[in-house]
Amino acid sequence: MKRICLILLVLMAIVPTASAQVTEPSQAPRLEFVMQLQVTLGETYTVGETPHGKRIVIPITGGTFEGPQLKGTILNGGADYQIASADGSRTELEAIYSIRTDDGSYIHVRNRGLIVNGQDEQGRPSFYFKAAPQFEAPAGSRYAWLNNALYVCQPDWSQGFKGIVLNVWRVL
Repeated sequence: MKRICLILLVLMAIVPTASAQVTEPSQAPRLEFVMQLQVTLGETYTVGETPHGKRIVIPITGGTFEGPQLKGTILNGGADYQIASADGSRTELEAIYSIRTDDGSYIHVRNRGLIVNGQDEQGRPSFYFKAAPQFEAPAGSRYAWLNNALYVCQPDWSQGFKGIVLNVWRVL
């Protein structure tokens, strides 16, 4: 047994340790603006503390959306379902709703995201809010392209709109 341990130690000393070499990617993903949603919201209510955290529900009551290739309304009846950490510093969200284009196509939306309140390296307050919507558009429709890509969105608080404004980009 001593001989095996000695051989292993010698081999470890002789064989150089492998380190992963990271090569800078030749091309980073690009983003293409898809739409801006102006979502109207109902009265927020709280289920309370659950085994997963504090459950918050924000009804989606309507709104509009517009982008270079589509335009329409947000339908009443969806909601943003959130789970907040006990200290309120982290919230996971899942908004589920439907939109209708001006030409009558219905599109289902499921938007999952993360909100984090924290501090940056200098101790200043920081705020992170990003989400990744998924679209289910009718196959074979002029909106079928929504089914075949990944998307990211973030809020835009600079608008004079009562509700939430979300800008959506397609990852290319």
